[in-house]
Amino acid sequence: MMNPFLNPNNLSLCLLLERMVDEDMYIMASDGSILSAPVAKPTPHKPPKCSDCAPLFMKAYQMRNAGAVIHSHGMESCLVTMLNPLAKEFRITHMEMIKGIQGHGYYDELVVPIIENTAYERELTESLAEAIKAYPKTTAVLVRNHGIYVWGDSWISAKTQSECYHYLFDAAIKLHQLGIDWTTPAHGPIQNAKISALAPNGSIKSSRRCIVLDIEGTTTPISFVSDVLFPYARNNVGRHLDATYDSAETQQDIKLLRAQVQQDLENGVAGAVCIPADDAGKMEVIAALVANVEAMIKADRKITALKELQGHIWQTGFQNNELEGLVFDDVPAALEKWTALGIKVYIYSSGSRLAQRLLFGHTKHGDLRKFLYGFFDTTVGNKRETKSYAEITASLGVDNPSEILFVTDVYQEATAAKAAGLDVIISIRPGNGPLPDNHGFRTVKSFSEI
Repeated sequence: MMNPFLNPNNLSLCLLLERMVDEDMYIMASDGSILSAPVAKPTPHKPPKCSDCAPLFMKAYQMRNAGAVIHSHGMESCLVTMLNPLAKEFRITHMEMIKGIQGHGYYDELVVPIIENTAYERELTESLAEAIKAYPKTTAVLVRNHGIYVWGDSWISAKTQSECYHYLFDAAIKLHQLGIDWTTPAHGPIQNAKISALAPNGSIKSSRRCIVLDIEGTTTPISFVSDVLFPYARNNVGRHLDATYDSAETQQDIKLLRAQVQQDLENGVAGAVCIPADDAGKMEVIAALVANVEAMIKADRKITALKELQGHIWQTGFQNNELEGLVFDDVPAALEKWTALGIKVYIYSSGSRLAQRLLFGHTKHGDLRKFLYGFFDTTVGNKRETKSYAEITASLGVDNPSEILFVTDVYQEATAAKAAGLDVIISIRPGNGPLPDNHGFRTVKSFSEI
């Protein structure tokens, strides 16, 4: 790790922005010790003093490999933590400026942890470190009644994200004043009371906080994927690669495929074909890519390299109205009902996040993404591994994994989710595979039963 540079905390804003030179900076070692300190200036200047935030900055450098950290006392970052004095997180979704936060898009839910303030900033170090560990996706931590710490891989990234965070905080404050809920995709009126649901025996139970849905065999017929999406990708892979070969997006797809095929060749995977170097010519490279992709699709492999390329091929199909997303007829009403109850709905599928957004964004029922808070794919882990559901639980920020209901048609996925503590229901849909006898899970044939 490079040695961090920190400014003295008694420098005025004017000096920070306009007059600071190299000699005004502290240089810190990776263990937090001071390697170099500014030379004291003559009276009336005060002697230099390293920022009280130094140990907090060091946590971002050490735990996130940050290139720069910004600490702001911006009014928005202070007020937004006061809207709900008991909240441990700030959440917002479906706002354009979310795209400016690393790893997030418009349809994602942005979650920023909130820690409690202390009399001295250095006393925040432990709670800030705990928040960084608990929220692996975050690039910021709010301090109640105080401000925010934001980091990025460069000062430009940290500054850009800081501006986006403050914009979103300001938007949330104004939406709160208007009585509009910024935490839901539809941005409807704020619900002043928590809605409860009746248990089957008539007693009152608190609503689930989150529902995570599988796609194939759960929201969408398996046949749609196997008979429509896969053939479209297989039949158009060559055309897509030829038309977009020089684009940065396709070159990244090819890079992922090269790495996967090399691994497959080393492991003796059937159907793997060596991809020639770029200097062999475009058509030769594409021919080898097509052969590998066809073999991967035929084997129904759940690998990121294939899913990313398929997503980009399907994107063209949806944009050209050659494809239309398909969901079971009970799905739209259920999504709308759950959203009205304050339950947040997410998707977890082996298909790429792009492919998921395309499917739900182009259905005969309209754009269903307004009911969805986020999308998970195999970048969080294999769907049959317990650690994947533990990662999702950490991302959603629930107090207990049992607050999450996972709905899937696959027994092995249900078992993995249950082992992570999630509540699980198995979806029984036409065309789904058989389940083991005495599998022990509740089943439903329609979302209206949930």
